[in-house]
Amino acid sequence: MAVGAHPEPEPTPALAPPASRYINRELSRLDFDERVLAMAEDPRLPLLERVRFLAIFSQNVDDFFQVRVAGLKEQVLAAISVASPDGLSPVEQLKAIRARVESLVDRQVGLYKREIVPALAQSGIAIVRADEVSKRELAQLHTVFREQIFPVLTPLAVDPGHPFPYISHLSLNLAVRVRDPQRPRQPRFARVKIPPVLPRFIPLVDGERYVPLEDVIAVHLPALFPGMEIVAHHPFRVTRDGDLDDVDSDAEDLLAAIQTELRRRRRHARVVRLEVDPGMSAEVLDLLMRELELQPGDVYQLDGLLDMGSLSVLTRLDRPDLKEETWTPTTQPRLRGIGAEAPDLFAVLRSGDVLAHHPYDSFATSVEALIDQAASDPDVLAIKQTLYRTSGPASPIVRALIRAAERSKQVVALVEIKARGDEQANIGWARALEEANVHVVYGLLGLKTHAKVTLVVRREGGHIQHYLHVGTGNYNPNTARGYEDVSLLSADSDLGADVTELFNLLTGYSRQSRYRKLLVAPTNLRTGITQLIEREAVVGGRIIIKVNNLIDQEIIDALYAASQSGAQVDLLVRSMCSLRPGVPGLSERIRVRSIVGQFLEHSRIFMFGNGGRPEYYLGSSDLMPRNLDRRVEAVVPVSDSRLRHRLQQILDISLADDVLAWELGPDGAWRKVPTVLGLNSHNRFKELAIESAHGNGVHGVANA
Repeated sequence: MAVGAHPEPEPTPALAPPASRYINRELSRLDFDERVLAMAEDPRLPLLERVRFLAIFSQNVDDFFQVRVAGLKEQVLAAISVASPDGLSPVEQLKAIRARVESLVDRQVGLYKREIVPALAQSGIAIVRADEVSKRELAQLHTVFREQIFPVLTPLAVDPGHPFPYISHLSLNLAVRVRDPQRPRQPRFARVKIPPVLPRFIPLVDGERYVPLEDVIAVHLPALFPGMEIVAHHPFRVTRDGDLDDVDSDAEDLLAAIQTELRRRRRHARVVRLEVDPGMSAEVLDLLMRELELQPGDVYQLDGLLDMGSLSVLTRLDRPDLKEETWTPTTQPRLRGIGAEAPDLFAVLRSGDVLAHHPYDSFATSVEALIDQAASDPDVLAIKQTLYRTSGPASPIVRALIRAAERSKQVVALVEIKARGDEQANIGWARALEEANVHVVYGLLGLKTHAKVTLVVRREGGHIQHYLHVGTGNYNPNTARGYEDVSLLSADSDLGADVTELFNLLTGYSRQSRYRKLLVAPTNLRTGITQLIEREAVVGGRIIIKVNNLIDQEIIDALYAASQSGAQVDLLVRSMCSLRPGVPGLSERIRVRSIVGQFLEHSRIFMFGNGGRPEYYLGSSDLMPRNLDRRVEAVVPVSDSRLRHRLQQILDISLADDVLAWELGPDGAWRKVPTVLGLNSHNRFKELAIESAHGNGVHGVANA
């Protein structure tokens, strides 16, 4: 909509009560998981893409329980009765969560059994249970079990001489009831862990039929308990509290504190969910609940395959006919060399900034290439980089940093060892960096460092030149192929000075709070974003924000006020959104959309109309209290007119999507956007990248 094309705003009404102003963040997160599940339900998608989304849904729910549900349970145990912004107590939220999860899991199981399994079988990938195999196949399973599975198994008895064993986080297990023929009235309980080091599905002779590993083990339980009668066996799975945010960041040795907490949680983290087979006997279920200290509300019955996240292994099968066509990122024209000769990226950046839109634009030939060239360039004096998640010591970026240190350059890696799920891996490769004489630091006390920033310091003649990268995604080549992100590469002197001061803050002692261009959390990012929103709170004001999550009350209230004052607001929010759009008198000028497709929407882009002279920002921060107040984040303005045009193009295409897009209504419900134009934003970005590679299209102009 053109600037100034809005009607005069109505008088601002009295503020609505909190329950109608905000959507519960936990239920909003489950709304996102439902959108992922809807992708698995879409028969228009290739079959293994549907399987991939089914697995992602399961993994998302696992993550939700180990973090969000665990946090609510901690509040209940601590008798913290503070209501959420929408007015629900922790107990009320847990009840609502259970109802939603049960409904979603029922849909997941039904989809798997009624559609996915038959469709896989028709395509030559049959998942069969143990009672469906032929005698010939059973003989094969006997051999596989004896040679490959049996040596790995460790059955654990439970009796007065054998205490109940520790059940590890997200492990799949068999609860086994056995009876000694000499003491038939004293049935015994044992636990058999399904080893995660073995394949989840065992292929049969024809290569088209697969048996779940737990079924193979169940068939051979007599070999594990010779001389015993197998009374019953049931699979079960445990989810534990997996959040490390309560680690004392003021500890004298943070690395040691993290390792200690990881060890402690490995043995003592509270169980927050028990998934069981619905046929499990009451006696066995009572035993598990008692030993794991659970209530009935913590138990979920699944009449199907437990741990559907493991279905992701099927997506690695060599079946291109059942998948989306593999996308190969293109290299932007300005980043291409001549013939086989690689470009001088320093010269490219001195002539102007570069914007990369991943995975459409190659991460390898942009971000990785800059760091690789810096590691080899004899005039580069220093490389400084934040590392939140990466692919470990084998990462091209980590290898480049090590190579740079070996060439006596000053190399600093700020490693965030509290990156949830990657703590142990980050500790491992942080030590590998230290062994290569890279200066490894762990950031500021009490704050996670989530910023995605690299600084290269180079001697050029008689002066020092700074080159930098600020992005929205992790320095991880694996996720760069599947996550949608944006990167700014620049030689801007003011940004170079800002990033230098940011690294001084992160590695030394500094109270730096003012920057020339950067918005940095937790110092000036919240106030900066709020002021930019407030500036647009006029008739004709324009705001477009693309983030993963929007749950911060202060930011939401500022957006409400801007809407009430006449601003048009479009929000692209991938996952959690607590803002309620389209409410008369509150937010009728706000539209909220979410895109779920082949690539994970991950970029954070901010556009503010500024009276017809739009301003654009990109960076690492979502609009959540943790990002704005408890993390180090970096958001950078984009000043080059060509790059601003490119960012607007990304936003416009995303807002026009009517294939992958969902829209949030004033009632808090998400609905699929009706397909009229048939615009799939992911496919359109691929087309633009290809046009750019051939020297055509706006994409090429934007990065010329």
